[in-house]
Amino acid sequence: MKRALLCLFSSFLIMASSLSAKPNLLVITTDDMSCDSVGVYGCKLKDTTPNMDKLAAQSLRFNYAHTVVGNCMPSRNVMWSGKYPHNNRIEGFKSIAPQEKNYPVLGDLMKEAGYFTGIRHKVSHSTPYSPFPWDIVLGDEKHDDAKNAASWGKAATTGIEAARKAGKPFCLLLNIADPHKPFYAEGNKGQTIPDNNVPSRVFTPEEVPVPGFLPDDPVVRKELSHYYSSVRRADDGVGEILASLKASGEDENTIIVFLSDHGMPLPFAKTQLYHHSTRTPLMIRWPGVTKPGSVDEEHMISTVDLLPTILEMLSLPSLGGFDGSSFAAVLKGGKQPERTMIFKEHNENAGGQNTPMRAVQTKDFVYIFSPWSNGTRVMSGATNGTSTCRQMRVLAKTNEQIAARIDLFDHRVPEEAYEVSYDPDALTNLIAKPEHAKQVAALEKAMEDWMVKTKDPLLEVFRHREDPATREKLMQELEGRQMTKQERVAANRAVKKAATATTGTAKPGALIALEVPQSVTPGLKATVKLTHHFPADLGEKPVQVTLKGGDNSRIERKEVKAMGDGVIEVTFDIPAKLPGDKVMFAALVGTSIKDTPQHLQTKPVPVK
Repeated sequence: MKRALLCLFSSFLIMASSLSAKPNLLVITTDDMSCDSVGVYGCKLKDTTPNMDKLAAQSLRFNYAHTVVGNCMPSRNVMWSGKYPHNNRIEGFKSIAPQEKNYPVLGDLMKEAGYFTGIRHKVSHSTPYSPFPWDIVLGDEKHDDAKNAASWGKAATTGIEAARKAGKPFCLLLNIADPHKPFYAEGNKGQTIPDNNVPSRVFTPEEVPVPGFLPDDPVVRKELSHYYSSVRRADDGVGEILASLKASGEDENTIIVFLSDHGMPLPFAKTQLYHHSTRTPLMIRWPGVTKPGSVDEEHMISTVDLLPTILEMLSLPSLGGFDGSSFAAVLKGGKQPERTMIFKEHNENAGGQNTPMRAVQTKDFVYIFSPWSNGTRVMSGATNGTSTCRQMRVLAKTNEQIAARIDLFDHRVPEEAYEVSYDPDALTNLIAKPEHAKQVAALEKAMEDWMVKTKDPLLEVFRHREDPATREKLMQELEGRQMTKQERVAANRAVKKAATATTGTAKPGALIALEVPQSVTPGLKATVKLTHHFPADLGEKPVQVTLKGGDNSRIERKEVKAMGDGVIEVTFDIPAKLPGDKVMFAALVGTSIKDTPQHLQTKPVPVK
């Protein structure tokens, strides 16, 4: 009897100790994964995400959750600052200096609260400056095989054991690298290549679903098969992490937050603000609080709300100053009737091109404002070089519907509105439809109120959105400061470093060269080959390739993205009539002649 009582008392002490301990926080993100690629979120492909589905069965999942931004670094900085990009100043892929950060982020607040902080992958993209003082960085980001699913379980184990050794609860951000490109077994031209990191299931082009915003085509299906196989590999990584957490004994004392940073890296998803660009599979498992397998169909949730919510969940003081607000009450089963819409924004892409956009979305409608759109300016982005995009451009030559889609993809329009409850793929712009004028007006008013509240610098441009001159004035100001003096110096140093390593002297042409055709024919096409040799520390850069007439006037300019060493083919339509009866080709690294580290122009090419 005494032994039984002693065992019961010991069990009580263990339970009491567990209840009094601070809960751990485990954040798992996937990279470039659309919400509807997850089984429980209605994926039309069977068995894509068994581990994510298992986690959903243990969690409260939100059906109307959205990220704020459609590209990585600004999206993640919103999550962990609780501020919109125009307020945390991470509008693209440029960090700010540590002394310029005048607001707290997740890592600061968790360390101050006594947590052991760790991260793997997307390290420099998750904080406003780098290196950030995490207690542990799990893996070398440049050489770490983050596409290996088993490695994610090992990383979780290492992080948990390091926190235990430090005698602290853990806060771990495990940012799974899939399904970000390169996809499983896909080469840079869409070809299938060997890949040692084989997912637990590989999908075929014939079985994958084609999103409604893309054409159903064999080339598109092939790329989607690589994408969905990468989703499955991401799911394998989730399974490894969850198994590691279970084995550690910390499972029941760990809050899990799971989501994707934005949609799939294909046209009309990533780098945009459409429905599928930002909808995210947000699941939160709060042991003893959230109801396993529950689904929230009522509230609109934004990732700007994550940090204040986490602080409330962990009973940590909120310092205020957040743009977002806690939805912890919803996790506890309460209601927040004010959560009827979310706001989204985009400012610049990884190459530094400014294409500002703002959006407001309810359950039924989304309104998008794109002041950069003037009918001729072309938006570049991470999805332009995909096999899918290249194939859409091929199909557009003989298909008017796809040609219209490509035109919208390239140029957009200043205002768009879509009824997402019926048209989630954003195929029919309702902005000029009289029957939807009231809905659009209501969203425009909500947008203006939000811009006033958050001190959005685009407020006055939005108020004069119907004036093309006002929009263009904004764009001229933004384009005039796309590359700072410090960035030009850094780029020039990178050029000299690369050239010196190769030849011993800094020579022109170290970054790019053009190979042009021997002659061109009016009315036909001409292809130039852009060879690029970019050092690793220069990263990805836009390159402008221009077709000029014999009088040096610009006929057409195209922007491509380049990274490392390679060759890119750029094709132009040669006009039937040519200024000066000659053509020349030019190229520059960056966005304009003012800030380029290198530019070149070819000799005249004969016209035959």
